[in-house]
Amino acid sequence: MPRFLPLRLFFEETVVEKEDKDQYVVLARKYRPQVFEDLLGQDALVKTLKNAIENNRLHHAYILTGIRGVGKTTTARLIARALNCTGLDGKGGPTIHPCGACENCKAISEGRHIDVLELDAASRTGVDDMRELLSGVQYKPTNARYKVYIIDEVHMLSKGAFNALLKTLEEPPAHVKFIFATTEIRKVPVTILSRCQRFDLERLSVDTLIELFHKVLKAENIESDEEALQMVAKAADGSARDGLSMLDQAISLGGAKIKAETVADMIGLADRTQTLSLFENLLSGDTQKALDNVKNQYQHGANPSVIIKDLIEIAHMLAKAKIVPSSLQSAMMGQNEREMCEKLASSTPIAILSKIWQMLIKGISELNLAPYQNDALDMILIRIAYSAQLPTPAEMLESLKKKSINEPQAQFAKPSSLPETVVQSQPAAKKNDVLQHTASSKAEPNNHSIQKISDLLNYLEQNKKMLFLYALKNDVSIDAFEDGAITLTISEKAAPDFVQNLSKILKDATQTTWKIDVKYGTPKATIAEMEKSKSDADKRKIIEYPLVKAIMDEFKGAKFETVLRLSQEENDEDGDNTKTEQELINNIDEDD
Repeated sequence: MPRFLPLRLFFEETVVEKEDKDQYVVLARKYRPQVFEDLLGQDALVKTLKNAIENNRLHHAYILTGIRGVGKTTTARLIARALNCTGLDGKGGPTIHPCGACENCKAISEGRHIDVLELDAASRTGVDDMRELLSGVQYKPTNARYKVYIIDEVHMLSKGAFNALLKTLEEPPAHVKFIFATTEIRKVPVTILSRCQRFDLERLSVDTLIELFHKVLKAENIESDEEALQMVAKAADGSARDGLSMLDQAISLGGAKIKAETVADMIGLADRTQTLSLFENLLSGDTQKALDNVKNQYQHGANPSVIIKDLIEIAHMLAKAKIVPSSLQSAMMGQNEREMCEKLASSTPIAILSKIWQMLIKGISELNLAPYQNDALDMILIRIAYSAQLPTPAEMLESLKKKSINEPQAQFAKPSSLPETVVQSQPAAKKNDVLQHTASSKAEPNNHSIQKISDLLNYLEQNKKMLFLYALKNDVSIDAFEDGAITLTISEKAAPDFVQNLSKILKDATQTTWKIDVKYGTPKATIAEMEKSKSDADKRKIIEYPLVKAIMDEFKGAKFETVLRLSQEENDEDGDNTKTEQELINNIDEDD
């Protein structure tokens, strides 16, 4: 038999019977769930176990994961009772409603059942510990229906311990059940996970925690402010144990009644009304009032990191209220706070709220790195108050546009469009010497679909021949282009089969065999170079436009990146007198 003794399970009945009546029992232990119905927020888990028991589909291994204090270990112990309950008559089977009165239920509750073994993997991580635990697996349970192994914080086991567990976990005896609990599911090997039924225990919502606190305080005959319970529930971050521990502390601190001021001082929270006033001061750019507000909150126990987090929450709440105005009505706050939030939400642009959000998020990391958090908080708020009064990019561009309209308008040439064709056919004597633009638009159309180089480029793009299109633009120069004939200068970068591929493409497109004259050497001017030269010329013309000049002067260090052209149809709709403004400027990137 193994030398392992079952760890003591602290349930309410055990505490009352085993411990001194005068010794205080903390709320987290005193009100630990005794039945599955008491598990908060874990409806999916309870339903799954209920169906498994009713249909006799019990798995041999379960793994429970979730944050601290949501009931992983408690659930494991409840499962052990559910599997081994025999009922008052001693003839019952596994049930989702253990009676709590049979010998097995009592023994498991009191932590003295020899067939329910619990291992704390955080303190017993080695392979020898695992071998010792599993040494009695082959023996049938002494009194219970199943021998249950509960391993808490299973992710702490060593690699050797996991390996020792694998074979037994995959094919355990019919009388053995494993229940694992962990807060770090990613650290558990997939070989273990694949052998278990997994349950993810959810965080408890604020409403669920407040409901739990009401039940506990009613049982303890203690009064409380609703706002105080909301503070504790939010600070608990989804953990019932954390919430009950803080509630225990608040009871000790506040005496007969838990007040919001007491909880705020205890947790180091900032007063919500003062934080809203601070946010309003930041929006108005009143740095002096903002700094005085923070100083006052700090003197009354508010933590700088908590103030930043509260401001982030307010920024999110106001931004959400602008999109969904009804969200403020469902938020848990007083009437005065709600009215103040409605006022700020209606008067603050979403661009300002988004900017403040980003600065506050960045401020969290600055706060953690700073040697003095108070000084860092002051600098963050000064930066926000200063930037909140700056115009948004949209407002600035509108202002610059109006300014440029009022300035004398010079006659600026519209940037030339890309040529319909890149080169023009030349006399035979000059085919290999000169690269010229074509004017083939005046030529009589023939039966071929490719009459200009632009037709060829469009054909390649439409047919997804992007590699060949790139090679045609960058690796060759077109010295002459005629109907059914083309003369090229090919660089050494071009593929050996470039000419063959070109000939095939032209024949597929026009159903005609083209004459291709080729010479090898350095291309005089590729299509890509010509397009870049024309784009640079367009930029030089556009940068002289008054609106563009105003933007470049306002944003020091800005760069002119791209010119986007509207389609010819859009140009025609607006008329010839507005064509200059239809050159759209984008991607003005400000350097750091």
